[in-house]
Amino acid sequence: MTTNMNPIKFEKSADGIVTLTFDAPDQSANTMNAAFKQSFSETIHRLVAEKDQITGVIMTSAKKTFFAGGNLKDLIAVKPEQAEEFYKRSIITKTEHRMLETLGKPVVAAINGTALGGGWELCLMSHARFALNDDKIMLGLPEVSLGLLPGAGGVVRMTRMLGLKAALPYTMEGKIFKPSEGMKSNLLNGLAKDVDDLMAQARAWIVANPAPVQPWDREGFVVPGGKPNSPELLPFVRTAPAVLQKKTRGCLPAPEAILSCAVESLLVDFDTALRIEARYMTSLVINPVAKNMINTFFFHMNEIKSGKSRPEGFPTAKFTRVGVLGAGLMGAGIAYANAMRGIPTVLKDVSMDAAKKGRAYTERLLDKRVEKAQMTAEKRASILALITPTDQAADLKGCDLIIEAVFEKRDLKAEVTREAEPYLINNGIMASNTSTLPITGLATASGKPENFIGLHFFSPVDKMPLVEIIKGEKTSAETLARAYDYVMQIGKTPIVVNDSRGFYTSRVFRTFRNEGISMLGDGANAAMIENACIQVGMPVGSLAVADEVSMALSLSIMQQTKADLAAEGKPYVAHAADAVVEKMVNEFKRPGRAGGGGFYEYPTEGKKYLWPELEKHFGQGKAHIPFEDMKDRILFVQAIETVRCLEEGVLESARDANVGSILGIGFPKWTGGTIQYINQYGLSKFVARARELAAKYGARFEPPALLIQKAENGQRFE
Repeated sequence: MTTNMNPIKFEKSADGIVTLTFDAPDQSANTMNAAFKQSFSETIHRLVAEKDQITGVIMTSAKKTFFAGGNLKDLIAVKPEQAEEFYKRSIITKTEHRMLETLGKPVVAAINGTALGGGWELCLMSHARFALNDDKIMLGLPEVSLGLLPGAGGVVRMTRMLGLKAALPYTMEGKIFKPSEGMKSNLLNGLAKDVDDLMAQARAWIVANPAPVQPWDREGFVVPGGKPNSPELLPFVRTAPAVLQKKTRGCLPAPEAILSCAVESLLVDFDTALRIEARYMTSLVINPVAKNMINTFFFHMNEIKSGKSRPEGFPTAKFTRVGVLGAGLMGAGIAYANAMRGIPTVLKDVSMDAAKKGRAYTERLLDKRVEKAQMTAEKRASILALITPTDQAADLKGCDLIIEAVFEKRDLKAEVTREAEPYLINNGIMASNTSTLPITGLATASGKPENFIGLHFFSPVDKMPLVEIIKGEKTSAETLARAYDYVMQIGKTPIVVNDSRGFYTSRVFRTFRNEGISMLGDGANAAMIENACIQVGMPVGSLAVADEVSMALSLSIMQQTKADLAAEGKPYVAHAADAVVEKMVNEFKRPGRAGGGGFYEYPTEGKKYLWPELEKHFGQGKAHIPFEDMKDRILFVQAIETVRCLEEGVLESARDANVGSILGIGFPKWTGGTIQYINQYGLSKFVARARELAAKYGARFEPPALLIQKAENGQRFE
């Protein structure tokens, strides 16, 4: 039990207190892998055997983190036919955990670092929890974000500890909290100034509580807030499923499983509740949704955070002064993102009034934080002071990065680039926030095209986590590496793509918008189109998106594209949606929300509603489209366009495709992203269904050669 390779170090002091130190060999963090499970099982049985010689138990860690959670590689490997085996193993583990918390001796968690998922569940099975007073430490149960539930007693213990309603934000929404917040919610017993103080508090609690019992094991225990069938909770229990359905559209099984587990577990004894939790956990582990979400939100996200798409051989860059050209919604949002990460930012526009208006955007966002007590007035003032509004290009002097965020006009972008670039420091980066115009073309206005790159932010910048980094033909590897570092510095998630018209996210987003419009042109009912989008898990319907983006802008981009392709000697391939857009803008004068109305009416009071004239103009005498076809058209058209991006070299990895599609354009989380959706669907089945859709609705659904080739070779996209 004390070998160097053992992940748990067992030490008993002269006063009989056992310290269990988690220290997984050859790992930067402790995880609940096979070695740990085996060691923890042996340790618990040893504690039971020696309990008469033991005063108490302290669990702590030798790592910077306390415990990182479960081994997800093991979880995604579980197949449906292994469900019973997984369930039985789960019950054995829970039984052993019960042996620890019913040991009859005090068990204390001394939390010296982050404890998430299985790590926090280890803490929950302790009788008391003490943590370092460090708000960098994260605690909680984020399993729901990976399509799972806290399966080591997390749902059952948190629900009994806090009550049903108070526990759901932690279990069903995956709320992460700091130690200071844990004290306020009574999830922690105390905070320590350092490790010595932490261990001293743990020891003192053991001495003061020689025979503790968990609240739920005490006779007469009453759940805080009452049981689900109590008069106080019954109205909430009756309405909660409907509220959840509206939020997830039935696409995410984990929140539903957690809610069901929490409610059911409070109606039975504790050990039966653990079996209920095990059954729900088993159902989620074998569900494709969990595998999709783990693949993208854990493995792919970790690859991005570790710089998998970043060129090697360049030191990490840190930006100390950033210029932003254009103080509109995008420019103001970028300035806010910089200031929130402590980066001094020069916000330039054509007039001082416009520049100040851009800074006022940050002011409003910070004021909201102060009102909610999320920030002090002093902190607000220091952040706001980092943004310098100006109408003078000379104020950009000394910037190591300048981001152009002006209107999507090639000539205007060239003009501001030539004006601002001379004020960069030596080897500074010039970037464009364009969402559609090729970076290589924009770089012709730069004196150093090797230092020119695309940084495509998403609106609103303060909420959207993604930045699409676009390499031009002459963009250097060093510039890409430094741009990657900048995106990480401001706390965003970077994906890297190669240059093309619309890059990756805008290309795929356009297919989503256009498909809904095409279905309208085909004669589909507008409400059914929007419902199909919502039911598959898109945030909003295609027609609503078209209104928000503005069909007038779409028409302008269409005309610009035609002109650009004509200049290049290439044909413009008309889309089925083009005729509908032209009719809406030119004939009906309904360009979108900003223009007073589009597919929707926008009353000054009340909710928006679909324009009643739509069916008269687009829906008469047309063929009926099956609802399943409508849903498949929405998902398939985006996935197929993603494969084309891989085929053309715009994308270089499934990783960037999956993360980019979910964080950038709202592709449904349950799919794991556009490419993971194809993988989980099965490539051969996907090809067959795509051909069915192509035969009925057009060549845009024809499976690309790369997809056919992989399907025929029995491969997946990696």
